[in-house]
Amino acid sequence: NLDIPKGSFFGLLGPNGAGKTTTIGIITGLVNITSGSVVVMGHDVIKNYKKSRQLIGLSPQELNFDVFFPIRDVLALNAGYYGLSKKDAVERANIMLEQFGLTEKANNTARELSGGMKRRVQIAKALVHDPPILILDEPTAGVDIQLRHMLWDYLKQINNDGKTIILTTHYIEEAEALCDEVAIIHDGEI
Repeated sequence: NLDIPKGSFFGLLGPNGAGKTTTIGIITGLVNITSGSVVVMGHDVIKNYKKSRQLIGLSPQELNFDVFFPIRDVLALNAGYYGLSKKDAVERANIMLEQFGLTEKANNTARELSGGMKRRVQIAKALVHDPPILILDEPTAGVDIQLRHMLWDYLKQINNDGKTIILTTHYIEEAEALCDEVAIIHDGEI
């Protein structure tokens, strides 16, 4: 059992293969549930899958956007998946580009970006529809210390503004710096 309070910054820690990413996959509908149930802000992830998925922004470990599209289009297209009009989607994309220091790269494709910039696009993509819940699966793996601290500051800010954040990380100092509460998962058990 796992209960994550609304508005919290929750850490999900554990060794490789413990079940962190699988748990996230179940919450977001990317992995089929074999037993039990998951409720996201009162919405069952099976019975009310459309509503539960709209409530979540997911930044997975692996980059999952088209590397041939301009970054602004990647963000606007993702916002459209969540029902934003084209005008609102472009507006939200521009806000995210500004927030993540990517405005000058808006018309570049991901192929033209550094690894750290791609990671920023990945997180911006998760936030472009302004979900109340943000799930970050090892968001700072492989990024430099400056970007890591920039992301920490931004995540603290949006959490203070009320966004619920679930973070998986292997960096204990990251969990200590960010999380209100931590659960440790091992072999699929908390």
